[in-house]
Amino acid sequence: MIRIDMIWLALGVSDLRGGIDILLAQVLRSFAQGAQAHHAYVFANRRADRLKVLVYDGAGMWLCTRRLQAGGFVWPRDESGALELTREQFDWLVAGLPWQRLSASLPQRITAN
Repeated sequence: MIRIDMIWLALGVSDLRGGIDILLAQVLRSFAQGAQAHHAYVFANRRADRLKVLVYDGAGMWLCTRRLQAGGFVWPRDESGALELTREQFDWLVAGLPWQRLSASLPQRITAN
């Protein structure tokens, strides 16, 4: 239903109490080109027990939320920047699995402006 060509982890912690506008502002600060069509931006709270995914489909924004019943998500604690994930790494991440252990090529890191 929603086409996603690239998936980005927004490193560090995010305040997930806000909605689309707060997360979009973080994307605009972290990416020089702003929100790109068919890109997903993944955010986590301080405890890494909740995720929000912001997707721009070219016409509007989608906001999805994920919370595990037990445990948390494997989340890098870097302060700024972003990592590009493969679809398989993303699938493992949202399942609460150690996505960094996949043998896929290393994710690309983007530093914040």
